[in-house]
Amino acid sequence: MAVDPVILHEKLKTFFGYDGFKGDQEAIIRHLAEGNNAFVLMPTGGGKSLCYQLPALVMEGTAIVISPLIALMKNQVDAIRGFEAGYSGIAHFLNSSLSRQQLQEVQEDLLRGVTKLLYVAPESLTKEENIALLREVKISFYAVDEAHCISEWGHDFRPEYRKIRSIVEEIQLAPIIALTATATPKVQSDILKNLRIQDARVFKSSFNRPNLYYEVRDKVEPEKDIIRFLRQNPGKSGIIYCLSRKKVEEMAQLLSINGIKALPYHAGLDAKTRAENQDLFLMEEVDVIVATIAFGMGIDKPDVRFVIHYDIPKSIEGYYQETGRAGRDGQEGRCITYYSYKDIQKLEKFMQGKPVSEQEIGKQLLSETVAYAESSQCRRKLLLNYFGEDYPQDNCGACDNCLHPKARFNGQEELCLVIELIQSLPERFKLEHLATILSGVSTAMTKSYRHDDLPLFGAGKDHDVRFWGAVIHQGIILHYLDKDIENYGLIFATPSGLEFLEHPHEVMLVEDRTFSEGEDEEEEDLSAAAHGGGGGDPVLLSMLKDLRKDVARGLHLQPWIVFSDPALEDMTIVYPLTLKELSEKCQGVGEGKAHKFGKPFVDLIAKYVEENEIERPDDFVLRSVAPKSGNKVYIIQAIDRKLDLEDIASARGLEMGELLTEIEAIVSSGTRVNLNYYISEQLDPEVVEEIYAWFKEEATSDSLQDAIAALEDEYEEMEIRLVRIKFLCEVVN
Repeated sequence: MAVDPVILHEKLKTFFGYDGFKGDQEAIIRHLAEGNNAFVLMPTGGGKSLCYQLPALVMEGTAIVISPLIALMKNQVDAIRGFEAGYSGIAHFLNSSLSRQQLQEVQEDLLRGVTKLLYVAPESLTKEENIALLREVKISFYAVDEAHCISEWGHDFRPEYRKIRSIVEEIQLAPIIALTATATPKVQSDILKNLRIQDARVFKSSFNRPNLYYEVRDKVEPEKDIIRFLRQNPGKSGIIYCLSRKKVEEMAQLLSINGIKALPYHAGLDAKTRAENQDLFLMEEVDVIVATIAFGMGIDKPDVRFVIHYDIPKSIEGYYQETGRAGRDGQEGRCITYYSYKDIQKLEKFMQGKPVSEQEIGKQLLSETVAYAESSQCRRKLLLNYFGEDYPQDNCGACDNCLHPKARFNGQEELCLVIELIQSLPERFKLEHLATILSGVSTAMTKSYRHDDLPLFGAGKDHDVRFWGAVIHQGIILHYLDKDIENYGLIFATPSGLEFLEHPHEVMLVEDRTFSEGEDEEEEDLSAAAHGGGGGDPVLLSMLKDLRKDVARGLHLQPWIVFSDPALEDMTIVYPLTLKELSEKCQGVGEGKAHKFGKPFVDLIAKYVEENEIERPDDFVLRSVAPKSGNKVYIIQAIDRKLDLEDIASARGLEMGELLTEIEAIVSSGTRVNLNYYISEQLDPEVVEEIYAWFKEEATSDSLQDAIAALEDEYEEMEIRLVRIKFLCEVVN
C-alpha cells in the first residue's frame, strides 16, 4: 500500500515525538509499506528500529520482529507502549520468559488484531504452537533485527537465524526487512542469500561516526589507567566490556571500592539482577556498567560518553557495534581499547576443539582485529575500509594514530616486492604466510610448500614479519591488493596493483605500532602494581619514621601498629595532605586508622611539601581487592552467628589450619571479625593475655612466622594464630 507522506509525518510526531526523519528512514518505510523487501545497513544510533516500528503502526496486520535478546525486546516494547498511552496490547514479545497467563494475553490480543508489533526470539519462532498461532494472524511484514546473526562470518552467528526463511514460508509469506548495524560485504551477501531476498533494495548508510574518538592503549596496568580516566571524567556514563564473567565481577568491585558507581552485567546473573542493574544505569543511578558483550544491544541510552574494552574483541564487527553504543546523541564519545598479544593467545585457545571451518573463520576475524590494533594508520579509515567504504581524508583528527602520527616512509619498493611475490606463486596464500616468505623466516608451512627455495624468500629480510604484514594491510586499503573472503582471506593483486607493479610511483606508508606482551592476569598482583615498592622521598621517609616512633611511644604501641613501612613509603610517593587522601592512596590505611593516627602525619607532609616546593604527582594508588575466596562471605557470616570454628571448617570441607588461613586473609584485607566467643571457650585467659602482650610490646611486625618462631616453645601454634587474629582486629585494623 502507498503511504501518504503527510500521514507518515503526522504519525512520526504523534507516536515518536520527532519533527522529521533521519537519513534514509522515510524512503525505507515507504518502500516497505508498498510491499517490497528491504535490506537496511545502518550504524548504531542511526535509527534502525524506527524503520520497522513506524510502518508496523500504520500498516494493516501485525509485524513480526525477530530479535535475539530478551532485554532488547522488553526495552522496545516498553517504549512502544509509552508512545500509545492507554493501550498495552499494541506491542508484545513472545519468548521463554512469559508466564502462562502472560502468554494467554499475548495470544488473545494477536487474534483480536490489536497487536501491531510482535517481538519474537528466533528459538520461539520455531515452536509448532507459535507457528500455528501466527498462521491465524494477518502478517504485515517480517523484520529481522541484528541480521548479521545469520552469517557464520558475522560476529554473533546464531544457527537459529538460518532457519528464518523456511519458517516464514511455513507461516505465510509477507515482505521482509533485514536490519543490521555491522556487516562486511561477505556478511551482506550471506544475509540476502539466506533470507532469499536478493531482490531487496539495499539502504546503506555511511559507517562513519564522526563524533567518536578511537584509541588503542598498551595493556600495562589497565585497571589503574581506567580508574584514572574515570576520575578525570566524573559523572559521565560509560560501558566497560570484558570477555569473561569473572573479570566483569572483579572490575565492577574494583571500581566500587575506588569510589566509582559501577555495577556488573552478564549472563551468569539472575534475570532480576540484570534488569535492575540495567535500569539503574538507564536512570543514571550508576555511572558505569561493566559487562560482557551482550549488554547494550538495542538499549536506548544516547548519552553514553565512553566505551572501554578491557579485553580486545574477537572481531572488528563486534568492536564496531560495541563502540557504536557511545555518543548516539551525536555528542562526545570516547572509545578506548586495551591490547596485548596475550589476549589474542587466550582467544585462540578458546577456539580449540571447535570444527576446523569455524576455527578458520575465527582466526581470520581475529587476525583483522590484531591488524587494526597494531596499525599506525588512521583508525577511522581502517574501520570504514573493513565495511567496504572509503574514507577520503588522510587524517580524521579523532583517533590516536592521527593525533600522534608515526613517521612515514616511501613504500614503493616494498609494495612492488609484495605484488611480485603474489604473482610468482601458483596459488593464493594468507597475509601471514606472504610476510613470512619476504622476511625469510623458515616455518613448517614454508618448508612444506618449498617456499624457502623461492628467489624472493628473504628478499625483505631487513624487516620482520610484522613490518611486511603492515605493508600488505596498507596495500589492501590502497586497493592494490585484496582478500578473497570466500576462501578465508587469501591475498591477491587487483588490476590497480598490477598497474602499480608495471608503473611504480611514490606511495607513503607507516610502520605498525609495537605493543608489550601484556601481564599474566592469573599471577598479577594489583597491589604490587599499584604501589610499586620504594622509589619515594628518602628524606621524608626518615622524618615519617621518627614521627611514627614518637606517636607509638606516646600511645604505648609498637611503631608498626600505627602505620606499616609500606604505608609510610606510599606517603613519600603521593604526599597525602588530607586524611581522605591518606586513606585512599596509602596501602593498609583505612578511614579508621587515618582518623586515629593520621593528623600529625599529613601535617608533617603538608609542611614538608610547602618548604621544599614539591610538585605533587597527579597519580594515585589503586585500592585493590583482597584475594577472593568462595568461602569468605560464608565464614564472615558464620562467625557473626558465633558458630564453632570446627563446625565452620567441616561445613566448607576445610582442615582447621586451612580455615585459620582463610580468616587471616580476611583480616589482612582490613575486615574485622570477632572471635572472642570462641577464644574464651578454647584458650586459658592467661595464655591470651600473654600472647596479646607480646604482640603489643615486643613484636616488630605482624609476621605470623616471626610470632611462631618467638613463641612456639611456650604456646601451641593454634593459640598463637587465634590471639594474633584477635590482636590485628582490635588494635591494628
